[in-house]
Amino acid sequence: MEGPFLNILAISALVLLVAVTGGVIYLTLMEWRDRRLREQEKREMRRKTTKQR
Repeated sequence: MEGPFLNILAISALVLLVAVTGGVIYLTLMEWRDRRLREQEKREMRRKTTKQR
């Protein structure tokens, strides 16, 4: 009785661990991409304002 239950519990824990880890990696990559795009937009705005002067 305990054997199959522990196997299912271990597999469930492993699946959840992989899902959470994947989610953290995804959110980290999206934040990195967004930060890079914001910095690029700031640089473009600075260039536009210096050209207008």
